[in-house]
Amino acid sequence: MSTSSKNNKPLLVGLTGGIGSGKTTIAKVFIAMNVPVFNSDRVAKEIINSDKEVITAITNQFENVYDNNLLNAKKMADIVFNDKSALQLLNNIVHPKVAEHFNTWVQKHQSEPILIKEAAILIESGAYKQMDKIILVTAPDQLKINRVTSRDNVTVEKVKERMSKQLSDTEKLRYADYTIDNWNNQLVIPQIIKIKEQLKSPSS
Repeated sequence: MSTSSKNNKPLLVGLTGGIGSGKTTIAKVFIAMNVPVFNSDRVAKEIINSDKEVITAITNQFENVYDNNLLNAKKMADIVFNDKSALQLLNNIVHPKVAEHFNTWVQKHQSEPILIKEAAILIESGAYKQMDKIILVTAPDQLKINRVTSRDNVTVEKVKERMSKQLSDTEKLRYADYTIDNWNNQLVIPQIIKIKEQLKSPSS
């Protein structure tokens, strides 16, 4: 697919990875390299707690999930975690709003050659179809588990449960144009620099 230099529009790049892969760390490196990054997961959380239309829709579908005007994430997770239809209902409320915010953000950054959309379920949600290129951040499962148990103070079993609900790295590789092996932070920077150069190249 052609780069922004051929059509004067930013190249839209999806950045994704399973839980514990470290994609947010990779996103921060891109930001440090002056590549704008849209954090879909953070925007979704903001929308859920601030957009009156979304709050009303969620309240109508799922009673008693807001405490003092803030979504009780644990209550919601307990509802949707093992109920695909409930999760789909929630996604149908939130994802279109995130897409609207992303489109507005893209319009505001039209002069940039590369824009990155960071999203945990970029592939699962189908949002990858709007991207020109996909970057997948990978890591061994045990390292992911260690990172998440340390970061979120949850059990190994809980992390494995959450991982089982996402596509595996092997499955996601079918959609990826580039991969970043986030096994050792010292080796991440060269990988990112190489990908950035390839994204800037007309032949990428």
